[in-house]
Amino acid sequence: MDGVMTLINEEGEEVEYEFIDSITYENAEYIVLLPVEQEDCEPPEDGYEAVILAVESDGDMENYVAVDDEDILSAVYEIFKERFADQLDFAD
Repeated sequence: MDGVMTLINEEGEEVEYEFIDSITYENAEYIVLLPVEQEDCEPPEDGYEAVILAVESDGDMENYVAVDDEDILSAVYEIFKERFADQLDFAD
């Protein structure tokens, strides 16, 4: 999977996210997205927040679902950080 997808934030605004990685954790698949950097905007002081979504497939289509389990989010994020430690700066 490559590319950009548009999500709706809590304020109802459309935000573009770039697909960064796909991670398998405990026999489930998750995707990691980062906001698309806008050329005319400075990045936030505390950095960009990664979005982690679960991938659910019905055979023909993939659906992306919010993950409510903090333990799963933390575990997937740790895997992501390990994979991209040399490419991205992480603020913990």
